[in-house]
Amino acid sequence: MKKLTYELLKDLAETSTIPCTILSVERLPGDKCGEIRFYAINEIFKKSYYDLFSETEQGPLPEYDGFENTIEGQLYTAHLPKEPNFEDVCYRAAWKKEYISTYVDTTRMYGYWTQDILIPVAGESENPNIAFCQFMYTLNKEMDTGKFATVSPDIASFVIKACLELRNENKFNDSMDIVVSDIREYTGSYAASLLIVDDDIKKFEVISYSVQNDALNIKSIFADFPYEIVGSWAELVKETNSIIIKSNYDMDLIAQKAPAWVKTLKDNKVVSLCLVPLIHHQEIIGYLYITNFDVDHILRVKETIELLSFFLSSEVANHLFLQRLEYLSNVDMLTGVFNRNCMNVNVDELSLKLEFVPTPFNVAFCDLNGLKSINDNGGHGEGDKLLIDAANVLKEVFPDDKIYRAGGDEFNIISFSPKEEFERKIEILKERACDPDWLYFAVGYYHDEEGRNLRLAMRYADERMYKDKDKFYEKYPDKRR
Repeated sequence: MKKLTYELLKDLAETSTIPCTILSVERLPGDKCGEIRFYAINEIFKKSYYDLFSETEQGPLPEYDGFENTIEGQLYTAHLPKEPNFEDVCYRAAWKKEYISTYVDTTRMYGYWTQDILIPVAGESENPNIAFCQFMYTLNKEMDTGKFATVSPDIASFVIKACLELRNENKFNDSMDIVVSDIREYTGSYAASLLIVDDDIKKFEVISYSVQNDALNIKSIFADFPYEIVGSWAELVKETNSIIIKSNYDMDLIAQKAPAWVKTLKDNKVVSLCLVPLIHHQEIIGYLYITNFDVDHILRVKETIELLSFFLSSEVANHLFLQRLEYLSNVDMLTGVFNRNCMNVNVDELSLKLEFVPTPFNVAFCDLNGLKSINDNGGHGEGDKLLIDAANVLKEVFPDDKIYRAGGDEFNIISFSPKEEFERKIEILKERACDPDWLYFAVGYYHDEEGRNLRLAMRYADERMYKDKDKFYEKYPDKRR
């Protein structure tokens, strides 16, 4: 077998027309990856690498002419963050003699999309624990769809199927449930989940999940997660496009940076994991979270979920945008209850339903007494505080009912609670909103046992509210508007 000398490997690197380095990959006992070094580089790699890392956290790099000597022989971690995924593909190429090509989004790390090509090098090393592979890469400021599309037929088929499901006429959550279930089956994993995150308000939500044999409720598990654990993932994926744990060694590496998270993994008997961020406009909006997957097909799993995450990000971002639009069009921004536009639409819809399916219901009008005097004496800022306090009390007393801000100081409630329960809530409301110097509601309500005419019931409730308001101003004439 050919003896692999530095000169021979240097010549091999120089034959490449793109940045190329020959990597030396150490094998440790137990068939594990040890040190990975830049053994020999070509001139194109030298220039590309220098341009990419001309400024580091440790200060500027040496002059270009002497830069080659600071790369060759060095650990790859001299300027790059330690990356278990990268180490795994290097080990597979050098020792398993696999040919590997990946195209990944590294824009958050370097500002480029990266195509990595790894080719095993045949020959005999002076050190029996060292093998070599040829590592080449290309960089693109924008995604090259041609390179992105060069995936194996089975991966392409799976991703296309998922994309078609995402674009059908089903509801977003229904389609997402199907896709996440398919991901779990395709990756041979125990569980797969899709989470959305909002770093501004420090909250996250599991919007879809699938578990083998429906053995557990993922949402109940994540309910015990403090946001700090999920928030720590953003720092972890700054230096990679995905987190993949396939062994205790990988788990221990992650534990150094996120010990609280790793503890939850061990507590839930997670031994392997894929965590892929969903990124939109350079911001993380969610994660694909896969546990106990088939590590024998790690490259296929990695390539599939990283490719699919690109499309999932787009769908989730679009869903969140539409949710936000719906919220803005239906919710009163000051108080957080539904606005008049939403009330009009809901009244139209409910009126039509009640014509076909009569159902007993309740309506109430609650009007703030003395808002004008508070605005006049304390300014509109004080008036806004009163409106917010009023809405919060209504939300606490009527948590399961529809609450609308029907006008400036008027709120409307539509409820399908039993009559006695609704009347009890009305009494509680009157007890909590009876301060003539601040929060005092004039209340009118009506119960329709036949459940047919919503608009008529609203008129009756409104008339009763005005009678109650007249009583208030008779008692407190100085508060009259």
